[in-house]
Amino acid sequence: MGPCHAAPASLLPLALLVWSSVGVSDCAPTETAPALHIFDGATMGTTYAVRVVTADTWDQPRRDRIRDLIQAALDDVESKMSHYRSSSELSRFNQTRATAPFPVSAETFDVIRHAYQLSELTGGALDVTVAPLVNAWGFGPVEPEILPPDAALLARLRDHVGYRKLELDPGASTLRKTDPEIECDLSAVAKGYGVDQVAEVLREEGVTRFMVEVGGEIVAVGLNQQGGPWRIAIERPVMAGGVQRVVLLGGHAMATSGDYRNVREVDGRLLSHTIDPRTGWPVAHQLASVSVVAELCVVADGLATALQVLGPDDGYALAVERGWAALFLVRDDTGAISERATPAFEALLDATTLVPAG
Repeated sequence: MGPCHAAPASLLPLALLVWSSVGVSDCAPTETAPALHIFDGATMGTTYAVRVVTADTWDQPRRDRIRDLIQAALDDVESKMSHYRSSSELSRFNQTRATAPFPVSAETFDVIRHAYQLSELTGGALDVTVAPLVNAWGFGPVEPEILPPDAALLARLRDHVGYRKLELDPGASTLRKTDPEIECDLSAVAKGYGVDQVAEVLREEGVTRFMVEVGGEIVAVGLNQQGGPWRIAIERPVMAGGVQRVVLLGGHAMATSGDYRNVREVDGRLLSHTIDPRTGWPVAHQLASVSVVAELCVVADGLATALQVLGPDDGYALAVERGWAALFLVRDDTGAISERATPAFEALLDATTLVPAG
């Protein structure tokens, strides 16, 4: 999955369905309803949706300012962290074959620091140095010459994968490759980080009620226009789509990783974009999707990918052990979907905030 460009298991169409079903509109407040301001656009090879609720009306210059700030925050993340853009910090780091410290912005360093910490917590199931393997399977910026890649190629590439081959210097804000062939892919964390950056911009502007979504990764703060928690859909993990679960979210982030949207057919088989960095192969277990709730979206985003790599048993066991709030949707041999929530997920989103679909 290319950083900032491959399509994830998106919540957006379903989430918009849920929000529109309660009659939202971009209008001035009335005696019973505050104003809802709608900002939609494109970023990182996907789309974004921002909803801001205010008690007072906003004139056009104010709305234009907020729109510009949102787009600028997302553009900044993409310009630094996309490996589809040859001029980005990430691409320039990937292109260098030196092992000297490489200076990066505070934002790029922060994302890689978060990813490194999550790699440690998940035994390397999340690993941003997986880029060569992602590219070999055709989910990167360049189409590979041969699919599927042969075992010898995968073995060679795996020799140059491993997050511990990266050295981070927070004081100098530098990254260093101990293996000059290391390349990074930030797709598992960049969109979540972009969500966090937009949320921070809105807070700095004094906004206290908002929802930010980028490619299915979401932060929801405060109350929606109807005065309740934001209604966020978790998609049913089948090609036909549908709503599996509606989560009433406020004050948290949620991210979902799935095996059913960004796929490609190779030798008659549908292969997931999620590559297990430990094997070099796309994941092939029965975990259809996993949704994670956390304080930061960059953390929820990275954990969702890591748990998707680990699968329905090892991933669930680790999430329970670590106390992470996660909902696993598991597909059986007939294609039926079952839910498996961690205790932390149940505790965080109890019966009053977790609404079955339909």
